[in-house]
Amino acid sequence: MIKRMFLAVVLLSVLVVSCSDDDDNTTNPNSNLTLNLNGLEALGDDYVYEGWIIVDGQPVSTGTFSSVTFPQTFSVNTMQLNEATMFVLSIEPAVDPDPTPAATKILAGAFTGDLAMVDSNSIVGDFSAASGTYILATPTDMDDTNEASGVWFLDNSSGSPMTGLNLPTLQDGWKYEGWAVIDGTPVSTGTFTSVDDFDDNATTSPFKGDSGDGPSYPGEDYLQNAPAGLTFPTDLRGTTVVISVEPFPDNSPMPFTLKPLAHMVPNDAMTHTVINLGDGPVASLSGSVTR
Repeated sequence: MIKRMFLAVVLLSVLVVSCSDDDDNTTNPNSNLTLNLNGLEALGDDYVYEGWIIVDGQPVSTGTFSSVTFPQTFSVNTMQLNEATMFVLSIEPAVDPDPTPAATKILAGAFTGDLAMVDSNSIVGDFSAASGTYILATPTDMDDTNEASGVWFLDNSSGSPMTGLNLPTLQDGWKYEGWAVIDGTPVSTGTFTSVDDFDDNATTSPFKGDSGDGPSYPGEDYLQNAPAGLTFPTDLRGTTVVISVEPFPDNSPMPFTLKPLAHMVPNDAMTHTVINLGDGPVASLSGSVTR
C-alpha cells in the first residue's frame, strides 16, 4: 500500500513538472533583445527604425521604433535570437508593404556571445579620413559684388578647379548633402554621391543666378528665392558650412545626424580662395545590442 502511494506521488510529480515545462514553452517562446544606441535622431512621421537579426543568412525583424531614447527592449523568438550572428538597423517607411530590409541600413555588428557592438562605419562609411576644401564664389551670375554669397566644394589653388572633397563611397541608401547654416537656418547646397561632378541641385536649384550651372562640383550660389526669414544675396562669412550624410529617400529638410565635415567660415575669409573644412560634430553612430 505504501509502495503504491509512493509511486503515485512520483507519477504526479512528473506530470506536474512536464505540464509546467510545456506551459513555459508555450507561453514564453520569446526572449528579450535590448538596444542601447547613441546618436540616432527622430525621423519624422514618414519613417521608422527597424531592427533585424541575421539567422542562417536571412534577416528576421526584431520590431520597429521611432523613439530615440534608450535602452529599448524587444521580445524576439528565443530560438532565432540564439542562432543570430549579426544585428542590423535600417530606416524603413512608416507604412511599409515590403517585409525585407530597405537599402538604407545605418548600424550593424556581429554577435560575440550575447553582445553585439554596432556602429555605422562598416555599413554607411568610415569617415575617419574625410577631409575637404571649399571656396566662396558666385559663378552663376555676372555680378562680382556678391561673391561671398556662394559656396563651392572644390580646390582652385592650382589655378583650375579640382576635386575638393575626400570622402568614402557611400553604401546604397545614402547620399552626401552640403549645407550653409545661415542665421541658424540650414540651407542645402544639394545632394550628391560623386565629389567631382554636379550635385543634384545643378539644374533644379531655386537659388542660383541665371548665368549657368556653375562648375561641375557640388556647391550653391545663394542669390535669389531666399527661404522665409532670409535675404539673398547674403554673406556666408561667419556662417557654418557642413557636409552631412543623408538617408535616401529623405523626408527631412534638416541635416541628418551624420556630419563628417564642418567649418565656420572665417569672418575675414577671402573669396575665390581655398578654405579647409574641419571634422564634423558627429562622424559615426554606435551602441550595443544585448540578447
